[in-house]
Amino acid sequence: MKKSNKYNYIQGKQITDPDSGNRVYDFNGSRLPSVTTVLGQTKNQQFLKDWKDRVGKEEAERIKNLSSRRGTAMHKFLENHIQGIGYDDLTPIGCEAKPMAEKIIEKGFESVEEYYGSEVMLHYPGLFAGSTDLICLHDGLETIVDFKQSNRPKKKEWIEDYYIQVAAYAMAHDEVYRSTIRQAVIMICTPDLYYQEFKIQDIDLRSYKHKWLKRLDMYHELQFDEKERVKFDAKEFEKQFEKA
Repeated sequence: MKKSNKYNYIQGKQITDPDSGNRVYDFNGSRLPSVTTVLGQTKNQQFLKDWKDRVGKEEAERIKNLSSRRGTAMHKFLENHIQGIGYDDLTPIGCEAKPMAEKIIEKGFESVEEYYGSEVMLHYPGLFAGSTDLICLHDGLETIVDFKQSNRPKKKEWIEDYYIQVAAYAMAHDEVYRSTIRQAVIMICTPDLYYQEFKIQDIDLRSYKHKWLKRLDMYHELQFDEKERVKFDAKEFEKQFEKA
């Protein structure tokens, strides 16, 4: 895959906050909550609770751990492919993840003209941070790409948090690098190699940015007391965002 040096990405540090145990990012001494932490702590947990009750706590934990390991292995194959590094994983999980990565490469990468960065740490100064899988030129548009493994095919209405996640990354990229990310693409593959691709552009992407700001505000309400909460005023921030 052709590499472009259009953007000079700033590297932060990913650490575990000793007080909360949450994943945070350190950029120049500023510790910022991760996008996935914010979404995880502000999502409706009822669906997850119902699922655990249905399959049983032990089975739910087994499925969760297997999915996490498979997803990590799949990401590793994709990262190395993008960077042109030879890589193999002969463990049972690796053998399952490799064809999933190859399916994403076959179906998803055909529209990628060049890439700017892989596994890039992004941050919005003073507010949040995260790591995106790929930033590239996709069908002529500067695009945030996120790779997902799934145990079964997804419907659009099931993956709102995926859309919010990539919208947050687009917002951070535009703020720090003065870019205009117009598209986000979510590439999903199941263990039986069913590939799906979901895109959001322009107005839809902007709509999910607003949803992200609401979730970030909710996170601050949960994390901070009234005195500290004034550090982030979502309504005021949205006004500034609308003018941008």
